[in-house]
Amino acid sequence: MKHLKYLALFFVGAFITSCEDDFLEPDLTSAVNGGAYYNTAIELETAVVNMYDGLQGENSTSANDNHATQVEFYLTEMRSDNTRTKAQEGEAAQFESYAVEATNGIVADYYRSFYNVIFRANIVLANLDAASGATATQFEAEASFVRAYAYFQLVRLYGSVPLVTSVIGPNDTDIAYTRADVNDIYTLIESDLTTAISGLDNSYRTRASQAGAQALLAKVHLTRGNYNAAESLLQAVINSGDYALEGNFHDVFYNENNSETIFSIGYETGGIDSQNFSAEWLNAVGRTSGVNYVTADVRTAFDTYGGNRASVSFRQDASQPQEYQVGKYFPNGEEGPDYANDPTKAGNDWIVIRYADVLLMFIEAKIGTGNETIDPTALSYYDAVRVRAGLPDGATIVTKEQLLNERRVELAFENHRLFDLIRFGAALDVLSTFSSNNGYGFTSTDLLLPIPQVEIGLSKGALTQNPGY
Repeated sequence: MKHLKYLALFFVGAFITSCEDDFLEPDLTSAVNGGAYYNTAIELETAVVNMYDGLQGENSTSANDNHATQVEFYLTEMRSDNTRTKAQEGEAAQFESYAVEATNGIVADYYRSFYNVIFRANIVLANLDAASGATATQFEAEASFVRAYAYFQLVRLYGSVPLVTSVIGPNDTDIAYTRADVNDIYTLIESDLTTAISGLDNSYRTRASQAGAQALLAKVHLTRGNYNAAESLLQAVINSGDYALEGNFHDVFYNENNSETIFSIGYETGGIDSQNFSAEWLNAVGRTSGVNYVTADVRTAFDTYGGNRASVSFRQDASQPQEYQVGKYFPNGEEGPDYANDPTKAGNDWIVIRYADVLLMFIEAKIGTGNETIDPTALSYYDAVRVRAGLPDGATIVTKEQLLNERRVELAFENHRLFDLIRFGAALDVLSTFSSNNGYGFTSTDLLLPIPQVEIGLSKGALTQNPGY
């Protein structure tokens, strides 16, 4: 992660990295025992940093490594109407055609990776006695944020999943393989984020912050229809004065740790802390078929609603003019076809929460009860996002459809679209039409991914499968 050194890996990374067959209770492979290691705040911070390393994931092609954020676009953008594969080949094509199988390795990778992140967060929470005072409070808040974020991703993608709130052992199969009630998962998420809000400030961009926790909890409340609670949290982020829209949309993605970024997952060019999703999107990893190519459907949306955001968001592939590539994360910020450094070792940070998202969520909270006539202050937030895009201001009402379209072009290819469609109650209509127009097979059961078949096998049938798989 940018600006953080992973010296902790010798001590904790070796035994926190999960194996495919025991992701919830990894075996110790280091001479250092975790139960005896965490005696000081400095030692505990190595585990805190290691949580973010878990979110970052491994830049590798090994199926046994945790890839976490680096494969998320498959499960989100490529299951929406925003992106697709180039040639409809392999496991990647299962996402765009809504034919995902329970044996899909990417589905299992993401599931395993985020439970590994949860394990790392639980390690921190189990060893808070190693720190004291404000330091212990901060570490608890950071671990709570990371765990909440991981569970929020999992529950929205897989539905009911095991709820693991402590460091468990190989005999705790009842916890590891029992699917919890979705409401219980959301209760933990809300509790964790409340803890994070109370224990953090806004010092960081690539570590948890108070505003990051407030914005994430607001999105949780919007997902559950708690609009007043969401509005209050979003107003707090706005009132903090710590964030602002970047004047140039391009700079949001290529001027890292900027005024608009609230929480991002950091990467560093060239080394073990790099990412390769940028290269994947450029078809620059030596494969015959590319992924996350921009659909004609979203390009049409940009023609209508995008303003000047289109030129930053995607570009025509110079070598394949019929194809269009995601443009927000070109390696090292270079926009030409050639790169000075290996594009498979890119350093672009992944933005999870930014200020424009907060402003648009605030509008969502305002109109959530069906009132499209909102107050002038809220309208000014909506206008601010549009004016930056070169679009006219002066909105007097904002409909849910307008807001959904605005979120689509502002946040395109940032892994929000599928979740937005579901949250707005538009997923069935939009994706059914999109699927029909493209010869895909979308049904309502495709809104959730399958529980990985490998985990069902390891549970000896205790884990049940989602409908439709």
